[in-house]
Amino acid sequence: MEIIGSQRLLTFSEGSEGVRALTCTAVRKSGAHHVRSFMDLATKVAELQFRNRDFFLMFRGQHSDHRNRSGHTSMQPSLLRAGESTAMVARSVIDRRFRRLAVAERALVAEYRRRGMLGRDRLERQRILRWAILQHYEICETPLLDVTQSLRIAASFASHKAGDRAHLMVLGIPRVSGAVTASAEAGLQIVCLASVCPPTAVRPHIQEGYLLGEYPDFSSPDQQLFYSQAEMDFGRRLIAKFCFDPGEFWDPHGNFPRVEASALYPDSTQDPMDALAEAVTSAIAQQPS
Repeated sequence: MEIIGSQRLLTFSEGSEGVRALTCTAVRKSGAHHVRSFMDLATKVAELQFRNRDFFLMFRGQHSDHRNRSGHTSMQPSLLRAGESTAMVARSVIDRRFRRLAVAERALVAEYRRRGMLGRDRLERQRILRWAILQHYEICETPLLDVTQSLRIAASFASHKAGDRAHLMVLGIPRVSGAVTASAEAGLQIVCLASVCPPTAVRPHIQEGYLLGEYPDFSSPDQQLFYSQAEMDFGRRLIAKFCFDPGEFWDPHGNFPRVEASALYPDSTQDPMDALAEAVTSAIAQQPS
């Protein structure tokens, strides 16, 4: 994955009153810019989009600002995430996760066929579509990262279980041009979940979800020979970091209340894909690790 922009980005940083020219590396190393309210955040993101017009902005809400051993903000796909006690994922762990991913893909296709789901032909042909559903419904680790085009959804995700400090990451990506957008120049694939999941799937539409992936695919453990784990880090697309206190940020009686977890994660009575995800999770749990 290429680091965003050879030019400096115009962005907000910790303690700044207005925008500053910074590199992506400087953004990753700096602290987050504090915002007081949702409207304060929305106004500053609007300025980010205006001043960085070569990029389409996507958002990711997090409980904290995860850093790598160099002190840079790190946003790796779930398949490459290490525990807090180690900086790198062992090859044996990645091998095991890829085996589990392959089992999950087969189980997902089988459930699509059994239930006669719309889009099963495309799902069988395109691996990244299978990965997108498996990642979004949290069935197993994949090489993809969840993001959203909705600022309110991202801020709501960041707020849940965050204590008094939540984080919102702003990533710059190429313009989206369909269900799957691939950019060889940026080294990115962007999957629009609303175009991948059947119309009965509720969660992707509520969350306005997208998935980001490496291009070409990081499709096997053997590709570690060609990429370092630091390269497969979506922190390389970071434009800005914001932080806020959820207790002060949201106005429950105003125009932009927080989206509650029950709405972000509709259960199987509201979202048939949730029942399918449970069936796939059960199927892979029965396979040897």
